[in-house]
Amino acid sequence: MHDHSQHHKHPGSTQSNLKTAFFLNLTFTILEIFGGIWTNSMAIVSDAFHDFADSLVLGFSWHLEKYAQKGSDQRYSYGYKRFSLLSALVSGMVLITGSIIILYKVIPRIFHPEPTNAQGMMIFAIAGVLINGLAVLRLRNGKTLNARVVSWHLLEDVFGWIAILIVSIILRFTDLYILDPILSCLFTIYVLFHVIGIFRKTLGACLMAIPENIDPKLLEAKILKLDKVISTHHTHLWSLDGEQHVISTHIVVDSASTKDELIRIKQSVYGMVKELDCEHITIEFEYADERCGLSH
Repeated sequence: MHDHSQHHKHPGSTQSNLKTAFFLNLTFTILEIFGGIWTNSMAIVSDAFHDFADSLVLGFSWHLEKYAQKGSDQRYSYGYKRFSLLSALVSGMVLITGSIIILYKVIPRIFHPEPTNAQGMMIFAIAGVLINGLAVLRLRNGKTLNARVVSWHLLEDVFGWIAILIVSIILRFTDLYILDPILSCLFTIYVLFHVIGIFRKTLGACLMAIPENIDPKLLEAKILKLDKVISTHHTHLWSLDGEQHVISTHIVVDSASTKDELIRIKQSVYGMVKELDCEHITIEFEYADERCGLSH
């Protein structure tokens, strides 16, 4: 007996929020490039490069998030939600590559620091905090890996601009120009560390790893406690987009189990996975004297 349960969720405002964040980020990036040259600040120049990569990522994420809302068809029976994962994967690769390039450019400035325009840095830092902060607010409730990798990165930008603001204030009163490349280097390493973590999770989801918030052994143990259930096998769990998951399992029941008892077991399992954000649930019942059609 097979049962397919689909709990469709509204796409919400993720797509609209990505669009807004894209235009905010792109506009500020253009200003930031000129500002970095004007202030001779490697922290701003590196962040401009970083934000340009962000703009490409946001645009790509916006497009694929829209594409991911398409329903199932003859080509993709689960729909297009995994295109959101593709976006997160590409975004992570772009951000990691950009961070490595920035480190390559910034490290020499630590040994040969150059004067910077502290007042200009301060102006752009304030603008950076406000604009990136607004973008973060628009994406703060996103749950897909695509939205999470973007929102986390924008949040890091906010902290980065706060740090630049602090350094610009210090440079108004001192000549410690080395603080600018050091800040840029530390900020880039911080970004790289966290982006690699999200990239690892995204890659795991692409390879159909078990979602981190689900314990398959615990789920099977709960199923085994149900009346008439003898055993379970072929339990598989994976995620469509990091937010909505897929679960399938074979449940072996007593040979004397009635239709009503099977329905009761099925509803009990639905109750167990209700809070696990499952988009698709498939249950196959097998009687104790029946041989499973799949090899173990």
